[in-house]
Amino acid sequence: MTIIYQCQIELHDNLYYATREIGRLYETEIILHNYALCYALGFVDSEKYQTTVSDEDTYTYFCHEQIPKYEQHLTPLNQQKIYLTPAKPVCHHTTLNTWKYANNNYHVEMHKTQKNMPSFGRNKEIAPESIFECFIISEKHLQLPHWIRLGKWMSKAEVIKIKEIIKPKTKTGVFTCPHPLNPLDVMFTNRLISYDVINMPPVSLIRNVTMEGEYYSDFNLPVNMNYRFNN
Repeated sequence: MTIIYQCQIELHDNLYYATREIGRLYETEIILHNYALCYALGFVDSEKYQTTVSDEDTYTYFCHEQIPKYEQHLTPLNQQKIYLTPAKPVCHHTTLNTWKYANNNYHVEMHKTQKNMPSFGRNKEIAPESIFECFIISEKHLQLPHWIRLGKWMSKAEVIKIKEIIKPKTKTGVFTCPHPLNPLDVMFTNRLISYDVINMPPVSLIRNVTMEGEYYSDFNLPVNMNYRFNN
């Protein structure tokens, strides 16, 4: 039995993560990556979903090393038959915040140094009350958290379940998906015809995708999406 949850995520704080660095501007892409959503919704650190990951590989309270372990963390979701899509904006606003810091060389060297010149940078962040939409595909009923944290600042966000469809209808053929996708997760089960690329780490996403294959006709989402990784 397949279940599709249509969810919306409303921001209650500014959301920031550095998708692009343009000089002194650090820009946040108006997309929520599906890897980040897996962590935020608790699918990585929960024992309910992680049946094969050791305690050393989870990040509940402490991170032993700054090395991503997406394959170790997300592969168990394939075994649980759970998949999250990236989230696209339903409505959004952005803010531009300027921060400043000073050159502290005089704290290191005892002799006279150059004049203490302040520097600055700017963060382009997504504003509160912005709303994003994503889909969760599962073969069992899920209990989703109501509040989650996202981004560098651990910004507060509310999860709203809009619709739950049990046994969605499927079709086969050429279709256009209106939602962003992770190309690694769909390219082996569908033939991609055309798409636009969203450059963002750790894996660039695609949108406005025309493809051929089996899909859920309720939302024009491809069937058989699984987490896959470049080895």
